[in-house]
Amino acid sequence: MGSRRLATAALAAAALFVAAPVHAQRAPSPQQSEALATYERALGDFKSILAERRRQIEAKQPLPNLPGQALYLARVAVISSYKDLTDVMPSRIGRPNKFEIPPAYFDADIEPLVEEYGKLFDIMEAPPAGAQNSPTPFKDVVDLAVAIARAKGLAPEHAEMAGRISLGLFFAETNGKQNVRNARSNTYMGSFQTGPSEDRNGRRKWEKIKGDVAAIDPHLSARDDKEEARARGTDQRFNHWTNVRNGLMNAHADLFREIPGIVKTLPDPIDQMKVFQLIQIVPTPTRSALKSGDLLNYRVSSPTIMRYLRNNSIFAFGQADRARTSASYREIFGAMWLFNRKFEKAMAKHAELKRR
Repeated sequence: MGSRRLATAALAAAALFVAAPVHAQRAPSPQQSEALATYERALGDFKSILAERRRQIEAKQPLPNLPGQALYLARVAVISSYKDLTDVMPSRIGRPNKFEIPPAYFDADIEPLVEEYGKLFDIMEAPPAGAQNSPTPFKDVVDLAVAIARAKGLAPEHAEMAGRISLGLFFAETNGKQNVRNARSNTYMGSFQTGPSEDRNGRRKWEKIKGDVAAIDPHLSARDDKEEARARGTDQRFNHWTNVRNGLMNAHADLFREIPGIVKTLPDPIDQMKVFQLIQIVPTPTRSALKSGDLLNYRVSSPTIMRYLRNNSIFAFGQADRARTSASYREIFGAMWLFNRKFEKAMAKHAELKRR
């Protein structure tokens, strides 16, 4: 009797063990099914536009105006729809990915598609034939930023931070590629992705401090004279040196004075880079936030500002993020995760330059 009872108990336990997975795999809800279908459509569209651009490029066919825009929007749709899917089906959150995108936003299995996306942009944004490259593009960014910061009155320690921050801007704007075009805009071009008016404004500002820079760093001033002569009669945005110089002078040089205070508030070098990147994206509220005395808790709620943030991959992915009507700068920094990998590369490059 005892052995039969044990056998019966064992069979019952085995039945429970077999039945448990079947019970766990309950049918998806209508909301989950809809989210999955939306993601699969977005993924299919992304694959389709990638294949179309690759086919056009290899066949040497004319590309449409702004050939990268459709690619960009398709990638946004994939990330957005995946975030909506994981919001209603958390079990779909998978392993970390090489792009350091939060796994709730990105399925690591599609890494090859994003690699192809980057390769296509490299082709579409290749510099024009007459672009004037520099053999030392990263060093140029740091040297110019340090010299400008010194001319603005910063001590050497903080001027060096300006160099590191500016290298972050170079990676944020172009992934550290010099003289590139822009597959999503007919206005913003060059190593620092400036428009014609921004480039002219930066050049005017440079003329005002050029003498101060020459007194601080005669060698850099001599290099500047050579690059100015080299770029004469051309679009200065396609000379790496002059575009970096003009870009820094247009948007960032005056803010270099704030670096000592920014460093106290934001000891993390990546957060420091984010402040200056936001000067590129939403300059007016960012300056107001810095002046407020409470940078991290300063809130923006203008629909226009929120739209500019979304257009630059901040609060751009998924219904929950896109539904935001306001955000503090602490929240904005947290949402700038697509920039983190670029800023990490900039920090590594800066450390390499310092070792040399």
